[in-house]
Amino acid sequence: MPPSTRHLLRTLATVPLAACVATAALAGEPPKVVASILPLHALAAAVMEGVARPQLLVPPGGSPHTFQLKPSEAKTLQDADVVVWVGESLETFLVKPLRTLAKRATIVEVGELPGVEVLPTREGGVWAEHGHDHGHAHGHGHGKSEGKAAADRRIDRHLWLDPMNGKAIVLGLADVLARKDPQRAERYRANAAREAARIEALDGELRARLAPVADRPFVVFHDAYQYFERRYGLSAAGSITVSPERPPSAKRLAALRKTIRERGAVCVFAEPQFRAPIVASVVEGTGARTATLDPVGAPPIEPGPGAYRALLDKLGRDLAACLAGPTG
Repeated sequence: MPPSTRHLLRTLATVPLAACVATAALAGEPPKVVASILPLHALAAAVMEGVARPQLLVPPGGSPHTFQLKPSEAKTLQDADVVVWVGESLETFLVKPLRTLAKRATIVEVGELPGVEVLPTREGGVWAEHGHDHGHAHGHGHGKSEGKAAADRRIDRHLWLDPMNGKAIVLGLADVLARKDPQRAERYRANAAREAARIEALDGELRARLAPVADRPFVVFHDAYQYFERRYGLSAAGSITVSPERPPSAKRLAALRKTIRERGAVCVFAEPQFRAPIVASVVEGTGARTATLDPVGAPPIEPGPGAYRALLDKLGRDLAACLAGPTG
């Protein structure tokens, strides 16, 4: 083969590679996204599927109430382009690091996204019958005379447990990422629309599964399930603790035992994130069964695009399984 021909072939062979490099440079790297807890990580992962994987701070089985940031995770925050969290009354470990380490990142507080509805916190360990009938409040502002931190404490931050909030979060995150990364905007929005449709389908399944047991009272370990209860008309009677890192008082436990007997509570639920031998003490002599509910995501749920739906599906199944047992 003549030298000129060999040179021409080498030149032609490099054209596709050069074009690919130019295209990659034009598109740029996708944003580095960090999410605080598994449900938010799963929603971000669904929006970013096929583009990149977000980073998760609190590992499966951990709790945002007790988590402590490690040096390696601090570096993850420093490198982040987008940080997704619920708010300072839930992920207290993130309040200072977001101010000092994530200065260049876009901070997404999911309760502020369009379409996300929030509920006020409940007081006390025993709730009135039909206590799930609360009005919604939108998370798009705070009273002029009330500081952000004080307003944050008035809001129940377990908002991801309403699947309609999950749907609003994926659509909101898609908009955030589309603005941050316009080259992939169409992909983010298509992914979000697909995940929103899957969440709606799951919502219908959960409603059908829980309807037969919606009138059966139960007690939870801590007050994390208000959004789920309200969505499906469930009959929660109270919680053992207000905050899982603080043990309940003897007065609170006595009031719960009385409520369990008077209202015929069928189940008392523990949580996998906390060792709770006190659950057995609460049900002693009441006839109530014990089981476990997981509000955040513990093994066998694995982080990834489907983890949010897996979490809600398991929550519905675990509730229905215990509440559907024999009564009396």
